[in-house]
Amino acid sequence: MGPHPAVAAIRLAVRRVLHDILTELHATAGVPAGTAAERPPSPLVLVACSGGADSMALASALAFEAPRLGIRAGGVTVDHGLQHGSDLRAEEVVLRLRELGLDPVEATAVTVGRVGGPEAAARDARYAALDDAAARHGAAAVLLGHTRDDQAETVLLGLARGSGIRSLSGMAAVSGAGGRYRRPFLHVDRQTARKACMVQSLPVWDDPHNTDPAYTRSRLRHEGLPALEKALGKGVVEALARTAQLSRDDADALDAWARQAETGVRDATGMLECAKLYALPPAVRRRILRRAAIEAGAPAGALFARHIEEVDRLITGWRGQGAINLPGKVVAQRQGGRLVIRQG
Repeated sequence: MGPHPAVAAIRLAVRRVLHDILTELHATAGVPAGTAAERPPSPLVLVACSGGADSMALASALAFEAPRLGIRAGGVTVDHGLQHGSDLRAEEVVLRLRELGLDPVEATAVTVGRVGGPEAAARDARYAALDDAAARHGAAAVLLGHTRDDQAETVLLGLARGSGIRSLSGMAAVSGAGGRYRRPFLHVDRQTARKACMVQSLPVWDDPHNTDPAYTRSRLRHEGLPALEKALGKGVVEALARTAQLSRDDADALDAWARQAETGVRDATGMLECAKLYALPPAVRRRILRRAAIEAGAPAGALFARHIEEVDRLITGWRGQGAINLPGKVVAQRQGGRLVIRQG
């Protein structure tokens, strides 16, 4: 008798990602996939685990699948220090991961700042800690437990902010430097992950922040999405996740077009020429402007669509207006038919 359908689903999702990681490692090492001789050393894959149902289901699937593919499996839990007893809870997660057979396993404490709001600051601190752990252990990848439901919420948040098609594309299945982060569960719903924990008798911790209405994502999860499903019927989460993939494909194509077009809109000194920018489709032109602003020092996370629209008006609605101030003390201004974006 095979495993429960929920367990089978999460294991299959993890198996596919691990196969992808191995294929990429073999290609990098010049070893054809499936070749037994002269393979690279057994790679290490870490799972980022909070102790919640999604990440515990992911940890259990990794512990089951990794040894069968010759992969070492480890885990990291991040203590954000935002709740009383968070250090003790992190220790409990470490014990659970070790009981699953993961090694190495560690808990790492971080200090959460205030830049961008509490949710963004916690996320930045968490990823910095995971980057550090992956580098120290030489991990080939870090698995994250974001589900299809998380993807739907991310798409809705992007839509509400009016940040453009890239925000609507949600979370990528592969992201980070060198493709470090992998999200096997983007096609798995949250209920499946929870069911997999239940049938395997895996203890899970429900973060009270996930139900705290002070947090935007919590309100969206418990109020916004249920209201949409009530108004539009079931299938909203699946539709939003599908929208994310379609939007990502379109955004990737437009990004590639912008990279190719950028060389043609610069003069011999590398300055952006306004007339040539004006001739481009708006979606392509604004991508070039965004890239130029980031290269000048504007933080990508603080650079919103409204900023780029203001810079774009220097091209499409030129009336002699002054310089545009952007995040990161970057200034954009039009000078003699050229667009200058630099540190102010």
